[in-house]
This record gives sequence, C-alpha cells and structure tokens, in this order.
Amino acid sequence: MAMTMTREQAAWFQETFQRLVANVGAVVLGKDDVIALAFTAMLSEGHLLLEDAPGTGKTQLAKSMAATVAGANTRIQFTPDLLPSDVTGVTVYDQKTQAFEFHKGPIFAQIVLADEINRASPKTQSALLEVMEEGRITVDGDAYEVGRPFMVIATQNPIEQAGTYRLPEAQLDRFLMKTSIGYPGREQTVRILAGSAQRNSSSLVQPIVTTSAVAEMIDLAATAHVDAAVLDYIAGLAEHTRESKDTRLGVSVRGAMAITRAAKAWAASRGRNFVLPDDVKSLAQFVWAHRVVLDPEAEFSGVTGERVIERAIADVPAPQERALVG
Repeated sequence: MAMTMTREQAAWFQETFQRLVANVGAVVLGKDDVIALAFTAMLSEGHLLLEDAPGTGKTQLAKSMAATVAGANTRIQFTPDLLPSDVTGVTVYDQKTQAFEFHKGPIFAQIVLADEINRASPKTQSALLEVMEEGRITVDGDAYEVGRPFMVIATQNPIEQAGTYRLPEAQLDRFLMKTSIGYPGREQTVRILAGSAQRNSSSLVQPIVTTSAVAEMIDLAATAHVDAAVLDYIAGLAEHTRESKDTRLGVSVRGAMAITRAAKAWAASRGRNFVLPDDVKSLAQFVWAHRVVLDPEAEFSGVTGERVIERAIADVPAPQERALVG
C-alpha cells in the first residue's frame, strides 16, 4: 500500500494542476471548468466523452492538452467504413527482412481524439474500447503498450443523425466522464474572432510538464486518502440509483470505483490529500449520469440520468466532514 500523499505533495499537485488548466485555457477560452474535468480524467487514467455540436473547440482542447504535457496527439475521424486496423495498426510483410512488422496505428499517442465515435461500426468501436480498457493492443500474440498518460477524448454529436450507431451502455461505462464544451460566451466569441487570423492557436501552446511527470502525478493522485465513511457514501449513492424506480440499470461497481479514482485526483487538484463528500458531489453528474440506463416509461415522461443522480444526492445523507481528514 502506497503512503498517503503529504500536504506538501498536495500543494505541489494543486499548483501544477492549475498551471496545466491555465495553459490550455489560454487557447480554449472561457472553458476552465471543462478543462479541469478533462485533466482530472487524464490524472485518474480515465477517458472523456464529449457530446457537442461541431465547431465547439473539441480538437483545440485535445491538441492543446497534448502539447501541455509534451505528448503526441492524434485525431481519428470515425466513419462507417473505418476498420479496426485503421485504429490499432497493421502487420505488414517486409520484403527486405522477410519478416512481418507491426506498423502502429493512430491509437498510439498520449491523447487520441476519437471524432464522431458514434459513426463507426460496432466492430471498430469495440477495437477502440478494448484499447481504452486494457492500455495495450495484442496483434498476432504480441502485446504493444500504448504508454502513459493515455487518454481518449471521444466526441459524439448530440443529434441522432442517420448513419450513426448508438454507443451501447456497456461501452459508455468505459468512459470515466461525459460532458460537453458548449459554445463560448459572447465575450469569448469576440476574443476568438479577434484572434481568428491565428488559424492554429494550439500550436502556440508550450509544454508545462513532461509525460513522465504526468505519470508521477497519476501515481500520486491515487494515494489521496478516502475515509471509509466516504466510501460508504459512494456505495449508498450508487445503490440509490440502482433501486430507483426510474432506472433499468443504475451505477455499477465499476462506476463507483470510477468516481473514487476521480475524486482522489479532484481533491489533490484542490490541494487536499483527502477526499470530501463534496468532491463526490461535484463529480457525480459527470462520472455517473451517462452510466444510468433509464426505464423506457420514465425516459418517455422526461426523466434523465442527471435527474436520477440529483435525486440520489438529495436523498442520501453525506457523512460529517470532521472525521475525514487523512
């Protein structure tokens, strides 16, 4: 068992985290809350699903995050005819060496933008999701690690268009968080337009940390203290969503583990080496709402995953804070 992080380490984590967010915030204007969530996902070794209309800066976010951590960034445009090997890579026979050689696909990067994931065939979706889960690819019996950090930012258009395949619930569960960037406010839009001569502003982003420092931050975040009372609170919330009359499936154990991981990184990003119930509340919608499968009747009458989580937070009493310090 690793030692719980010290207060000094938590302070260092917070300071570094704020610099990461500010660095990306200089390019993705007025969206610091989404950027903070995205880095929380990265530092919890999770993946992010963005449900956004085209033209809201998803590519900018992925590129500038990758540049900030001095990592490689790739973009995969999902289409119905995209094959699994277009994502993972192909084995090619080399005439010279007379041997088969693996050519890595675009999935081998620190940050992979999987654009319009709901347009890919289920077979290609599952190839991507397998890598997200395992952190490696097996081709002809050989395993290839994708490395650390490794984060997929997947996007899907909110409007159900023709030629899209809905992501099955089990696959949505693979995403640590789901949120949307949304259009910028009026003031930010003016700033974006004023700087629009600068076609690719994410290329101006300077790295703040190295990828190996990010790997250290991931390991450090995992050592934040979570009191048994907070774990019980998480279990209680998850149970509430499962017992709700409005759900067919509530938050699974995987979902409860996911929020525990995310809450540790979230607490550390706020300079604390222990998790508070408020951390869980702050993240619950982003980590859990997309995992809830609604009862068809409830869905028809307008109930949403967000509403189910809201109700759980309202009904389940949070533990008192005095006893939770690590």
